[in-house]
Amino acid sequence: MSRDHAVHEPNTVLEWRSSSRRAALIAGLLFIVADVAGFAGDALLRSFSGPDYLTQLYAHGGLAAAGVLAKVIGALACAGIAVAMYQVLKRASAGMALGSVVFRTLEAAFYLIGAMSLLALLKLSGQFAVAGVADRASLQAIGDALLSLRTYAASLLGVFAFCVGGFLYNLLFFRARLLPRWLSGFGMIATLALTAACLLSLFSGNRITSYIPLAFPIFVQELVLAGWLITKGFDTSAIAAEPVVRGVDLPHAAVPSVAADAS
Repeated sequence: MSRDHAVHEPNTVLEWRSSSRRAALIAGLLFIVADVAGFAGDALLRSFSGPDYLTQLYAHGGLAAAGVLAKVIGALACAGIAVAMYQVLKRASAGMALGSVVFRTLEAAFYLIGAMSLLALLKLSGQFAVAGVADRASLQAIGDALLSLRTYAASLLGVFAFCVGGFLYNLLFFRARLLPRWLSGFGMIATLALTAACLLSLFSGNRITSYIPLAFPIFVQELVLAGWLITKGFDTSAIAAEPVVRGVDLPHAAVPSVAADAS
């Protein structure tokens, strides 16, 4: 191995550790943004769930629009979490890292569908307010269909996609020891509990919020995870042992030969 190459390799390791620290910070902040925006959106939209929701939406359109905006911000943050962590996670398993990105992007897409259905309901509420008695029944039926779309897209399919994506990156955290195993193990158990809540909601017809004991653990785990990523970052000592030469990841089998060349 040449002297220039020997000097270059430690620099790439330092660059890798710096980029992984930056990825952890961004992901941790996005976890917080996603949770805060999601809860804010739920709080703003909670009053629009009664039988007279179209009338309430028309009367408080600004409040509903703010709730939709919060939901959109939360959805984009959800997708950004997996994207931010991808460069780190792919060192452990590129396939599983990509899977986490795909499913958390699907989650965001379902949340956005739910948000768009709310915007359609806002438009519909204006028509409902000025419609005659004969037209209100058909407008109410359209509104009920849009509300069902939001319930199944955002509250069920979106959460299920989150469960798959979240389980994948927590499994990678556990296998690669990027985080303490108690934290990543707790994350896997919590996502399985939330998956059970999704299945119960699907077959019972109840809202997923009816199963708070199954959903609460992942909320706690994400808060702890966000704090850990922001304050401590990833432990990349295991996967950082794979040197990067000219920007190309070396396979595990290549590490001994490089080490032998350096001796």
